[in-house]
Amino acid sequence: MFTGIITGVGRIAAVHALGSSSTHGKRLSIECPSGYLDDVGLGDSIALNGACMTVTTLDVVKGQFTVDISAESLDKTTGLDQLGSINLEKALRAHDRLGGHIVSGHVDGIGCVTHFKQVGESWELRVLAPMALAKYLAYKGSITINGASLTVNRIADLDAGCEMSINLIPHTVQNTALGTLVAGSNVNLEIDLIARYVERMLQTSPLATTPVTL
Repeated sequence: MFTGIITGVGRIAAVHALGSSSTHGKRLSIECPSGYLDDVGLGDSIALNGACMTVTTLDVVKGQFTVDISAESLDKTTGLDQLGSINLEKALRAHDRLGGHIVSGHVDGIGCVTHFKQVGESWELRVLAPMALAKYLAYKGSITINGASLTVNRIADLDAGCEMSINLIPHTVQNTALGTLVAGSNVNLEIDLIARYVERMLQTSPLATTPVTL
């Protein structure tokens, strides 16, 4: 589990194919900020742009680690097979603060940035989400974009999908990889976990019960 509070900005330094066909995944080499991996061990979970991955090799001295990402994960995410900056978050520990919201690290869909401009001291980010995710998006609700827990300020249901507007403060732009986004960029989206369970409860009919005679 994660919180959507980005703890470091890394870089995908190399992408290696794990096979020659489309059914094979990739091995990613990630460079991290100095000291970032000091408390990380083999097998630990780290979210890369919101997608939970397992550390397969580790070089604490060089500040590098690798992950193996399956073809299925590559198909359901964006930006994990390209060199460049990436948001990092280590898995939540039981005693950590829940500064953002409950995040599973499972990407629900891919959105597209439609607008990213500075407004005053902050930045307005607009993302078009697939229509299938529209019912999970609400005014002042939570959304995870490339691993960052953010608050939805406005929503608009359009023919092409649901466009959400989000305000990014300077700290967020400066301390995450969100500042590299431009109109047309694809981003990983994860809906609020609570909304997912609410939908399931509303869809499921109460189970028939038989009175118990004592």
